[in-house]
Amino acid sequence: MAFINENYLKLPGSYLFAEIARRVNAFKEVNPSADVIRLGIGDVTLPLPQVSIEAMHKAVDEMAVKETFRGYGPEQGYDFLIEAIREANYTSRGLKVDSDEIFVSDGSKSDCANIQEIFGLDNVVAIPDPVYPVYLDTNVMAGRTGELGADGHFAGVSYLPCTAESGFAPSMPEGHVDMIYLCSPNNPTGTTLSREQLEAWVAYARKEKAVILYDSAYAAYITEDNVPRSIYEIEGAREVAIEFRSFSKTAGFTGTRCGYTVVPKELMAYTKNGEARDLRSLWNRRHTTKFNGTPYIIQRGAAAIYTKEGQAQIKELVGYYMENARIIREGLTSAGLTCFGGVNAPYIWLQTPNNMPSWDFFNKLLSEANIVGTPGAGFGSCGEGYFRLTAFGDRENTLRAVERFKNLKL
Repeated sequence: MAFINENYLKLPGSYLFAEIARRVNAFKEVNPSADVIRLGIGDVTLPLPQVSIEAMHKAVDEMAVKETFRGYGPEQGYDFLIEAIREANYTSRGLKVDSDEIFVSDGSKSDCANIQEIFGLDNVVAIPDPVYPVYLDTNVMAGRTGELGADGHFAGVSYLPCTAESGFAPSMPEGHVDMIYLCSPNNPTGTTLSREQLEAWVAYARKEKAVILYDSAYAAYITEDNVPRSIYEIEGAREVAIEFRSFSKTAGFTGTRCGYTVVPKELMAYTKNGEARDLRSLWNRRHTTKFNGTPYIIQRGAAAIYTKEGQAQIKELVGYYMENARIIREGLTSAGLTCFGGVNAPYIWLQTPNNMPSWDFFNKLLSEANIVGTPGAGFGSCGEGYFRLTAFGDRENTLRAVERFKNLKL
């Protein structure tokens, strides 16, 4: 008899975006002529930067010649990409990150999900609420969270409420925690953590010997100079933080898949006997065992964005989506809705009108305006009463969606 991992049975319902797709498909079956505008899932709509296309074409040609063909590459990533990442995102900003601390992968979602494998099941996990579902769900799957309570919270998780009163910054844990998930710029709220707030988190982690799992997938969207692009801008962060980055939204790689994780050598966790072990070595062991490396062709495309031409092209790409964010934020505000985010992130977090439950607002928006967004309740109980829209649509649909909002009876 084969037994299942019963932790999967603790997961409530289906994955958030799968449920959204199910509801939209059901609506389309009944209303096949409906002109649905999708501002729900955070998928890009612009093509890859031209420098990436050219680099990948060249790499494909290399694969057709014996002398330049490549089979298995280094699991951690090719040096040409690692050094480009290191120089552009860290060294040029005066931040210390060594080449062997960067691990190239198929995207930050995978890394954020898989990182928990190198931690013991007895660790207390702190997770913001609302938050990107992958952080919580993967810890549930591992058996680290305890049972699901009637309030929708898992008994073994320390939830960090993010409310409008705090600018949607997660509150500090009331007691001790071991693993802390932070996301800035934030998905779903579109807000950021200030330097002072990150300093407080680093100080807490150092005091408690905790580890911060810092999702910085949207760093390229930061427009304000005083917002940190990396947690390693904070003194002492190398001792307590792992950073995740992605090419998905920075360069449109949602379909080509590339990201990376930084694990500093100073970062330690402990055996039950109190012996310190560096997490970089453990992640390297996990990475090389379970991952054969991001394809050479994809890595060449990713490295191309760090050229002078590439930097100009991704700046234009990011600027396009951030203009969409401005259009949505200002348009919805003028329609009388309360909005957050959209300044340093491609997400707008709006308060549902008249205290409407977020799934009810989803249904209303889909049926009356043919617009798809993401209910805040899908990101956690503190997300109830809010709704996420993405700026990743094309300009025409973004403008049309705003006009539909203005005509919606709220």
